[in-house]
Amino acid sequence: MSPSDLGHLIKPFVFLDLFEGESSFIHGMPMHPHSGIATVTLITEGNLSFDDAGSGTGMIDYGGVEWMRAGGGVWHGKEMSVGTSKRIQGFQLWVALPPELENASVDSQYLEASVMPEVGPARVILGAYEGVHSPVRAPAGMNYLLVTLRAGESWNYVPPDGHESLWLSVGRGALSAPGIVTAGEMVIFESGSGAVTLKAAQKDTVFVIGSAAPHPYDLALGNYSVPTNPQALRAGEAKIAEIGVRLREYLKKPHDSASVPVFK
Repeated sequence: MSPSDLGHLIKPFVFLDLFEGESSFIHGMPMHPHSGIATVTLITEGNLSFDDAGSGTGMIDYGGVEWMRAGGGVWHGKEMSVGTSKRIQGFQLWVALPPELENASVDSQYLEASVMPEVGPARVILGAYEGVHSPVRAPAGMNYLLVTLRAGESWNYVPPDGHESLWLSVGRGALSAPGIVTAGEMVIFESGSGAVTLKAAQKDTVFVIGSAAPHPYDLALGNYSVPTNPQALRAGEAKIAEIGVRLREYLKKPHDSASVPVFK
């Protein structure tokens, strides 16, 4: 999903990528900018290490999360590195921010799997479900869950009142929703906040599901930015350019660590 296609239908969720392969791919991740959005990197297989001046070091594995509220502008991409696993899989989600946050300060969190709360087969990545709250400092009005079902197991999701945007995507296995959704596919449900019953088909199944109150703003599309209006986009791009000058000066100098801090 990208902001120029399905993102218009289920905003504030505007971008989704399922990444998988050899863990070494992370070495090729370039430094890149964002503004006007938050990014949520969720690991569903393997692990990655993080090293960030403001957050320390640690390991993110199944159910662990990197939350990056880009706000007014940030460059990142080298704070994560190969962990102990040869392979890695995960989802990266972009969330459009409300006007009061789209040009705000940067907020980063690296949350190991052990601190992510569970409700039955679901981990609460963003928002709150059945009285359980995620530690991620996301704006109110959205849920994002990671669910693992055994083959043949069913699970019922009841979106909170007002969550009219509802979608899911399968990382492994296959899901009856009631039509079959296989790994690498994404489905969007009709607008509304009715409950859905989901069943793992013949294999254990891992999927993410998101619901939210509709984002009542337009999407102004930049290369790495999705604010609510052209003025905010111009402000974000100007901030990104200013930060980029400092980043290039930093990269010219030798450093002991291979990681590059988040520039904001």
